[in-house]
Amino acid sequence: MVAVHEQTSTTAAAGPAGTSPGLYSPDLAPTRKEGRRWGAYNVFTLWGNDVHSLGNYAFAMGLFALGMSVWQILIAFAIASALLFGLLTLSGYMGHKTGVPFPVMSRISFGTRGAQLPAAVRGAVAIAWFGIQTYLAASVLRAVVKKLAPGAASLDHNSILGLSTLGWITFLALWAIQVVIVSYGMELIRKYMAFAAPAILITMCGLAAWILTKTDLSIAVSTGNAPTGLDAWRQVFESAALWVVIYGTFVLNFCDFTRSAKSRRAIVVGNLVGIPLNMLFFAGIVVVLSGGQFKLDGHVVTGPEDIVATIPSTPLMVLASLAFITLTIAVNLLANFVAPIYALVNLFPRKLDFRRAGLVSAVIGLVILPWNLYNSPTVVNYFLGGLGALLGPAFGVVMADYWLVRKARVNVPALYTDAADGDYHYRSGFHLRAIGAFGPAAGVAVVVALVPVFKSVSGFSWFIGAGLAALLYVVLADRSRAARDVDGEAIAVDAA
Repeated sequence: MVAVHEQTSTTAAAGPAGTSPGLYSPDLAPTRKEGRRWGAYNVFTLWGNDVHSLGNYAFAMGLFALGMSVWQILIAFAIASALLFGLLTLSGYMGHKTGVPFPVMSRISFGTRGAQLPAAVRGAVAIAWFGIQTYLAASVLRAVVKKLAPGAASLDHNSILGLSTLGWITFLALWAIQVVIVSYGMELIRKYMAFAAPAILITMCGLAAWILTKTDLSIAVSTGNAPTGLDAWRQVFESAALWVVIYGTFVLNFCDFTRSAKSRRAIVVGNLVGIPLNMLFFAGIVVVLSGGQFKLDGHVVTGPEDIVATIPSTPLMVLASLAFITLTIAVNLLANFVAPIYALVNLFPRKLDFRRAGLVSAVIGLVILPWNLYNSPTVVNYFLGGLGALLGPAFGVVMADYWLVRKARVNVPALYTDAADGDYHYRSGFHLRAIGAFGPAAGVAVVVALVPVFKSVSGFSWFIGAGLAALLYVVLADRSRAARDVDGEAIAVDAA
């Protein structure tokens, strides 16, 4: 990916000829096609880490807890993985062709200044979840510390701004580890993913095998009250839709990663193994853990950490817990750290580079006291849920503009100029037609997602918002000027 470039205000102000200092910096610049290093395995490890996150396991095991059968869960994930493969491949192609990160990609449809809107929404969601995921990983680490050093439990009974002393120690330790990794840029993140992905896959396979040995290689196929008929199919499709919504963030900024992909083939192969095959493997692990534990004691688990806690061997329990912590850090780096970094660099290209923006993102993720957000259903459901609902309309506008209106023709150098005659200057840097399509669709998506009367279709809010925004944009789009296709090699930087 893009290397961390040591950037000063002088070099940022100079920039390549024809670029504007408020729009161009080495971290926002397109990557050169020659020397891109991300192959199919690197794309796969992205999904190998992210798919197997603790949050995803909690979501999938929750489907079993709600009564869905093993086969219904597998069908739901098969449908979702097919949809995601298509959406993420299209999104990935955009990054490979242009070599630009998401905030710059948004300039194509929203304008050089209007692009701050979708970038800010994506960044705000990511920063909040960065803090929350760090807190969840710290909770696992806290349990490990108390298991290995029982005396540490005495530090876990007070409260400082909502977190115990031990909670602060574990949270700050994991927070600092992530800051250090990000400070070395995307290349270290790539290497960390390559290490973490096989570690968690081996751990989850071992956990599933351990459960199967205890159940004589058989599992319960449901809790006994699986839905039937039309209700069953409604739940299957709603579950598939919700799984796509979980990745609504990634389909927006997948170009942050594929901008350094070696080829389209690397994206397709990495996505094929990492999404349909890996997600079905993930679903298989879920049904084994859920169905196996239910057969053993009639208990419905809410996450793999519940099963880990029952492992009689302390060393094995600690190793499994550390694998979950390693995984959570990987997921956080991918899904919740990179996006706000690029959003902040896009806001302040003359002041921030990748490293500084990473530190700012981390500090914000700390000062919002994320454990208080997580423990407040109102905040999670309404604030984060509302922001999440906006991601669908943003995706709809960006994709409709790129694929349907421009036919993948992009003038990359023009993304970095605020000249009045620039291809993406529009009206003072804002593309009012794109905002006009985004606004109504965003309003509908938020209402569907949050208003109780629409509860039966709230799981489809992302699709409703994305589809409506795409339709409105296709109707409103200005086709009077032919889109120019110019690569960005003249202003590109080396990829890491």
